[in-house]
Amino acid sequence: MTHTHSAVTDVLDFVTQQLPFSTLPASCAHFFVNHAKVVYITSLNQAELLSSEQKYLYLVRSGVFDLVDNSGEVVTRLGEGDYFGYPSLLTGEDIQNHLEVQTGGLIFLLPQEDFDFLRREYPAFEQHFVRAHKKRLLSSHYKERGRGWSERKISTLMCRTAVTIEPKASVVEAAKTMHKAGVSSVIITENGQLSGIVTDRDLRNRVLAAELDPHVSVTKVMTRDPKFIFENNRAFAALHLMLKHNIHHLPVLNEERMPLGMVTSTDLLRQQKHDPVQLIGQIYKANSHQEVVHLAKEIPALLRGFSNTVEDISFIGTLLSGLTDAMTSRLTELFIKQQGEPPCRFCWICFGSQAREEQTLHSDQDNGLIVSNSILPHQRAYFAKLGEFVTGHLISCGIKACPGGIMASNELCRGTVDEWLMRFDQWCHTPTPQAMLNSKIFFDRRFIFGDQFLYQALNAQLNNMQKQDIFFAAMATDISANSVPMGLFQQFKLQRDKRKHGYLDLKTRGVAIVNDLARIYALKCGVAKANTQARLEALKAFSILSKEDIYNLQDCWRFLTQLRFKIQIEDLDLPPNCINPEHLSSLERHQLKEAFHLIKQAQQACVFKFARGSL
Repeated sequence: MTHTHSAVTDVLDFVTQQLPFSTLPASCAHFFVNHAKVVYITSLNQAELLSSEQKYLYLVRSGVFDLVDNSGEVVTRLGEGDYFGYPSLLTGEDIQNHLEVQTGGLIFLLPQEDFDFLRREYPAFEQHFVRAHKKRLLSSHYKERGRGWSERKISTLMCRTAVTIEPKASVVEAAKTMHKAGVSSVIITENGQLSGIVTDRDLRNRVLAAELDPHVSVTKVMTRDPKFIFENNRAFAALHLMLKHNIHHLPVLNEERMPLGMVTSTDLLRQQKHDPVQLIGQIYKANSHQEVVHLAKEIPALLRGFSNTVEDISFIGTLLSGLTDAMTSRLTELFIKQQGEPPCRFCWICFGSQAREEQTLHSDQDNGLIVSNSILPHQRAYFAKLGEFVTGHLISCGIKACPGGIMASNELCRGTVDEWLMRFDQWCHTPTPQAMLNSKIFFDRRFIFGDQFLYQALNAQLNNMQKQDIFFAAMATDISANSVPMGLFQQFKLQRDKRKHGYLDLKTRGVAIVNDLARIYALKCGVAKANTQARLEALKAFSILSKEDIYNLQDCWRFLTQLRFKIQIEDLDLPPNCINPEHLSSLERHQLKEAFHLIKQAQQACVFKFARGSL
């Protein structure tokens, strides 16, 4: 650079504050300053920057820029102190992305030969950009694209805006509105909020068949407080909701709970052909437990075929959990049909991977029952039989028994709201090793069937429960006890089977750690979600973790889950959830090492935050 002394000093001060220069000898930053050139980029000259045959390392001094790929998707937004261009310098591949200027600014350009010189002279300089490249690959290659129909957002499947009327409208007006709009249902709104819906079936059954005066208020025939779904939910969630409750119209709401439109079962069924979600509908309609068991035998083959149709096969965890939900609900209904109505209010809940909607082909059961506080002693026998019936037939369906007995067939997994509260309170205030194990299972929970108000009552009180610092310290200490399988010099630490075959346990030594990290931060911030990705997404609203740390954990979880499903579907001759790294490509091995590295960093940060005085 040819500048005045003060300008050079200013540039040098800036460069030495940026990684990796801030950790390297001053001579490295001096070399960069003496060999880089500076350009001012605006929207007028942005196309020229990455079009040259000469490759550069780019460092943003000022301005805001989007790095965009060939499909038009933004790879990353760049600001002061951000680098780009290093993937091409490291790999020798042609530049694939282009720059779009949001705010014009200065960018430093270091030529390829000078970049290579710094790589040779300063190993830490090279390591910084190699690691940054791995992160970019990890993030971009496993970024969820939602190309499968079941992964698409509901908002993308709506073909029209909401057709609405007010409660004062008559049945005739509702019918005319539906006819004019060419729809099979209409949404009734009050002050802009969803109040009810009327469908063409309602007009037939509740008006014509009942010989009702068509001039009465639409409120006389509407379905009040109908099931609904938010616009950002997936199509699979909508279809699952319809199948579970045997409904055909589902209002779509925005975050302010204002109706945006309606999705029908026909809309969704038109999107799918031979997906496992059809099986969910069959399970909900099964006439016997034998039929449920028979249908369950189709699951492995269906999932193997379905895995070839989705971009992100970790979505299979959601499907498997949906199938288990369906089997559990239908078996409960069949028991009630055989044994009679329950003697008091109750609900079936699940824990662990099913609650997180992250089941795999090797997941076992984790479930329980909540019963009313008013239950009488002799009435408990009914729920003991219910627990035995459902868990026993789930085993026949291929959902293994929990080795620790966390099942509704176990008396300790049945109880009133108050009894469950006492158990949780004891775990929080007496964090023994067993209590920590229980926390990993029971703090991931979800409603499945029955009286939802019981579950909400328990949940509300658990969310308000005072959790002592000693509880979080114990959780963090427990998380740190499980190490990632990496040794010195970034080498894998392999476990060996009886035949001396080396493998890595992706569940215990990877995915489970991310689950644990998401749980402890979610509990600390009062996030009520159970799903790991949903927890991490919700944590972006808090300052307990940086967004970069959250993105890293999300990417690591998705990448490891992808590999985990891949080996389960291929049914390799290794223990469940385990992989031989020699069977991976060079790129996948790099990504796996980077994922373990990032998880280890997150573990150390967790211990620092919660357990500094307890280790």
